[in-house]
Amino acid sequence: MSPAPGPVPGGLVGRGRELALLGSWLDRARAGVGRLVLCAGEPGIGKTRLAQELADRARADAVPVAWGACTEAEDAPALWPWRQVLSGLGVDLAAVLSGAAGSVEDRFRAVDAVGRALRDAARPAGLLVVLDDVHRADPASSAVLRHVAVAAPSSGVLLFAAHRDREPGPADLLPDLAGAPGAERLDLRPFGLAEVAEQLAATAPGTDATRAAEVLRVTGGNPLFVREVARAIADGIWRPERPPRSVLDAVGARLARLRPEARDLLRTAAVLGRDVSVPVLAAASTRPVAECGVLLDELAGHGLVDPVGPGSFRFSHVLVRDAVEAAMPTPERLDRHRAAARALAEGDGAADHVADIARHWRVLAAYGDGEQARRWTVRAADDAVARLAPAEGARLYGLALDLGATGAERCRLLVARGEAASVAGDLTAARDAAVEASRWALAAGRTDLAGEAALVLDAVPDPAINAVARDLVEGALALVADGHEAMRARLLARRSQLAFYDGDQDRVATTSARALALARELPGADRDPALSAALRARYEACPGPAGLAERVGLAGEMVALGRRSGTPRTSMWGEIWTVETMVESGRLAEAAEELAALDVAVERVGGPVAAWHADRVRAGVLQARGRYEPAAAAAQRAFDRMSPVEPVPAVGAFFGFHAALSTHVGVRPEVRPFLDRPFDPPPRFRVQYLVVRASVLVAAGDPDRAAASYEQAGPPSGWELPVFFVVPALTCAALVCGALGRHGELATMLARLEPHRGEQVSGGGVFSRGPVELSLGRGALDLGRLDAAVDDLQAAGEIAARCGAPGFVAEARHHLARALDARGAPGDRDRAVVANAEAERLARALGMATYVGLTAALGDRLRAAREPGLTPRESEVAALVGEGLSNRQIARRLTISERTAESHVQHVLTKLGFSSRSQIAVWSFGAGRPHPAP
Repeated sequence: MSPAPGPVPGGLVGRGRELALLGSWLDRARAGVGRLVLCAGEPGIGKTRLAQELADRARADAVPVAWGACTEAEDAPALWPWRQVLSGLGVDLAAVLSGAAGSVEDRFRAVDAVGRALRDAARPAGLLVVLDDVHRADPASSAVLRHVAVAAPSSGVLLFAAHRDREPGPADLLPDLAGAPGAERLDLRPFGLAEVAEQLAATAPGTDATRAAEVLRVTGGNPLFVREVARAIADGIWRPERPPRSVLDAVGARLARLRPEARDLLRTAAVLGRDVSVPVLAAASTRPVAECGVLLDELAGHGLVDPVGPGSFRFSHVLVRDAVEAAMPTPERLDRHRAAARALAEGDGAADHVADIARHWRVLAAYGDGEQARRWTVRAADDAVARLAPAEGARLYGLALDLGATGAERCRLLVARGEAASVAGDLTAARDAAVEASRWALAAGRTDLAGEAALVLDAVPDPAINAVARDLVEGALALVADGHEAMRARLLARRSQLAFYDGDQDRVATTSARALALARELPGADRDPALSAALRARYEACPGPAGLAERVGLAGEMVALGRRSGTPRTSMWGEIWTVETMVESGRLAEAAEELAALDVAVERVGGPVAAWHADRVRAGVLQARGRYEPAAAAAQRAFDRMSPVEPVPAVGAFFGFHAALSTHVGVRPEVRPFLDRPFDPPPRFRVQYLVVRASVLVAAGDPDRAAASYEQAGPPSGWELPVFFVVPALTCAALVCGALGRHGELATMLARLEPHRGEQVSGGGVFSRGPVELSLGRGALDLGRLDAAVDDLQAAGEIAARCGAPGFVAEARHHLARALDARGAPGDRDRAVVANAEAERLARALGMATYVGLTAALGDRLRAAREPGLTPRESEVAALVGEGLSNRQIARRLTISERTAESHVQHVLTKLGFSSRSQIAVWSFGAGRPHPAP
């Protein structure tokens, strides 16, 4: 039973039930089981007061407490609430919140680093983290909060996240948080009459019931309003005949009771913002820190500010701050803003306050000082991007643009805004900024700026964005003159990537070749960035089996470039390509050995995106080698890392991997939700997705839905497939057509696969489907072309064995046995027994759930059709041969002479039609005969 609401220690009224729940969750956190608590309510409902009571209890139990607040000012420094939390825990901010401005990997490495810091702080006594006003969280802070919330149950961190339930927040943040593991929600409701009366009794003793009902009517039960009115009643400044319109009246009346120096300090604090650092306040007010501390304690005693940590206070409510600032005449308010800006800029910690300094100068910009405002706002934007908050950087660059930037300066700011918006995922803002910057640069003949503007937009799955990017790149290329070869190489590389997304493979081939040739000839420091971009464009230009040889060379060149330049990301791509090309070449053992070098490169880059690449490549190698459980685990890690960052590639790689895996082990539980809730891929990948989904539905034993998915792809003659996925798509389609009896289309798929004999079916380092001969053989078997099926399946098994792919050996040998059994030529059924037995042995050893049942059923049928008539003793001898025993060992085991054992073995060979003991061993395993006890 939940405890009833009521008074609690510390004088907090009406929140007994909530505090009891929080106390129990705090105890769980001390035991190592954290959670997220979403505390919702209107302003003044008591969220912060409740958190303060919880923090007092935590400190009493020796649990560390850290506070952070998402400030209500638009000019909050990047990741401000987490910077507060980490500072409170003594964490080095520079080591955690830093990295390359445009790097997705660095941004999400910082997310991981915050999570690790909190987990470390939670050992061994747990940790309470209070975050206020999370509905105002910037995108970077939201990403950290999502990550920490998901990890909370296993970290011992109790997250108390307060937010207003009637104000818009970051899109999907609060619903996402509510779905985090173990998340709890506390909805704080206004006081009723009993709680109002209790508050009045505590603050203004002697207040009668009639007055309580009137206060409830005036305040609506908002606890902050109730307390403020109660204080006004106690102070004798509240009149029933003239009730305050809002708490602002109560606050304004109380300000008159302050000492002049306290009131003056409060005015400076109101200009600084809701959260106030004592050293900053001292500098802005030109008062000693000690004097500020004394005055702030006085203000706290009046309930106007609250201490929130060492040397830090915050206004008890935003309305308190508003009331103070509104009471100031405009000249006084501007003077205090100017004093605050100068004090912050001249202090030792100016680098930590660039956003605040910029905010103060922007207030003054309307009255002059626009250049100062623009300069500091640009610095604040640069700082936000450097601190891995590109969305905030884009916003601040926009504000700087509105402060009178013109000419080349405006163009540079537009490029910076576009790059930040692009990294933040706001492609519309990036497009608009790039277009405006390009327009000015082209008109001014500025090759450098036109090129940078054109490179703002990456090639993406969105055709509309790519169309704009294409126009910008071509406009910049037309302007590039001699002496700008590095820019030309980068632009050509980007043009090639755009053509790749357009499906214009001819342009991809020619343009990427030009970019690479130009980059290879560049001298000096400009060469390496241009060469890296050109190599990536060229790698995309030669996909599939036909481009394998060139991609092998490109991989080696990229590895060498990474070593020479010392660029971790370049080295990572070189290692990824090396493993991918090894898998496509059938060099699986070498690919597995190369994973160690890939791990080193990925570790240097850091972050979940780089780790995603490592995990998805590792999953593909393990799947190809028949190590299905570790492969599935790596694929799951990859998906978990990437899905919060870039869901489209995360889902595509995960689904493609499981489509291949399902052929051998069946459809695993983690992929079934993707069958029930179909994924909506970009248009260029629609046919590919529908065909792959149909193959998974075949593996799931759902032919009706498989047929529906396949038919949604349209007639195969009209399919538009990405060039890198043609062979895997044809392989999936052949499997689906064979399973559904669509023999005409199956024959077409086999004809299209025919030119690819000798190649591996590989999905770009994500999965493998074995040699092409395996698909050709299976398709021929489904069509009744038995001679072709036997030849191709025999070859497929041999190729897979040479590659070190035992799962595909088992698949090929089982279907070879089927083909031999169906053909029934002399000796075919004997060969079928041997082939199927080998398939069954491998399937059991590898855990191939699909083929264990298939091989066992075929083995039973083959034995029923071909009973050799062995005697009981001969059956015993055959079983012992299957154990690998020699004639002498068999004689000892059965207590017979060695000559008799040799005779029995010869009889078994004759009856089974075999020529070697190894054939007996394979047959014995496949027959499933009981082996004699030793």
